[in-house]
Amino acid sequence: MVTVNKGKWDKYESLKYKHKFNKKWIKECYRILKDDGTIWISGTLHNIYSIGVALEEEGFKIMNNITWQKTNPPPNLACKTFTHSTETILWARKDIKRCKYKFNYELMKEMNHGKQMKDVWTTSLTKPSEKKCGKHPTQKPLEILDKIILASTKENDIILDPFCGSSTTGISANRLNRAYIGIDNSKEYLDLSKRRYFEQ
Repeated sequence: MVTVNKGKWDKYESLKYKHKFNKKWIKECYRILKDDGTIWISGTLHNIYSIGVALEEEGFKIMNNITWQKTNPPPNLACKTFTHSTETILWARKDIKRCKYKFNYELMKEMNHGKQMKDVWTTSLTKPSEKKCGKHPTQKPLEILDKIILASTKENDIILDPFCGSSTTGISANRLNRAYIGIDNSKEYLDLSKRRYFEQ
């Protein structure tokens, strides 16, 4: 049995408050994002629809709706809905004319055995070996972050994660020779991030 209580950061007073918060941080991301940069946001049905609307309201154009299909999702113990086995990852750019964002199409095709990569990515949940320094309730597999970073950046690019958690994005960025800035409001998870970094 697993808890669905992820922490105070995952609780909202109301739909209005949630959407206002999403618009606020997405607006700040737009402000600092280079015109040829892109933004990737993952989430479940509890927040991703507000995120999608907020992206468009704050000047972004959504380019892909990636479905991360989990091969080993936790069971639905309540047995009142289907088992939650996917997360959505939105990929967006600034909605400006002649936006020359990066997409490493040929590399993605090569990674997919010579075929165009589709918008459904199937992997297991985060491996135990990636959690040996500690656990975060929404930690993503390195495989997912590696694919995101390889798809849309080049070496020495700067990657920002404003909700870094256990810094899987940072670990992946470091392995792939990208610069990284991670932000979190939990010292516990920042300490976990540091342990993971020094464990590499």
